[in-house]
Amino acid sequence: MLVPSYERKISAAFFCTKCGLCCKNLNKAIAYAHLDRGDGTCVNFDSTSHNCKIYETRPLICRVDDFYEQNLSAHMSKSEYIAANLKACVDAQHAHKVNNSPTHRERV
Repeated sequence: MLVPSYERKISAAFFCTKCGLCCKNLNKAIAYAHLDRGDGTCVNFDSTSHNCKIYETRPLICRVDDFYEQNLSAHMSKSEYIAANLKACVDAQHAHKVNNSPTHRERV
């Protein structure tokens, strides 16, 4: 049986594929409502480059490692948190038929 990559041994870093799905589906979670420009996309997302316009100063909720340390480290391991984030990404990318090629990955 094949084990999905997000269930394999997880490193302590989250790697973003820059697909933009987490920035384009804000209407799925109330925690992002203040960033929604009205169509479910973040006001700071550049649809052309797939980059955050305020990457260096993006909100805590958009910073995977910092969010974990400040909010969840007492409740789950870093590996569990990274695995949950990877699973959410993989599920969203499958649902939207987005290429999840490792060559497009970069550390967030």
